[in-house]
Amino acid sequence: MAVMKVIEVLSSSKESWEDATQNAVSQASKTVKNIKSVYVAEQSAVVDGDKVTEYRVNLRLTFEIK
Repeated sequence: MAVMKVIEVLSSSKESWEDATQNAVSQASKTVKNIKSVYVAEQSAVVDGDKVTEYRVNLRLTFEIK
């Protein structure tokens, strides 16, 4: 039987919410092994004038404890 753990991670990107999500997974995987899934809990953006300048995600990473 697998034992899973969930951690909350915040990330941002100048490109997109998808890129912010990938940045979070890439950075977390440097120290967290066996990542199995990601759940994006919240999305937000920073706006400057009439342009979106930064995309932000609050997500939960699930990984298996071995």
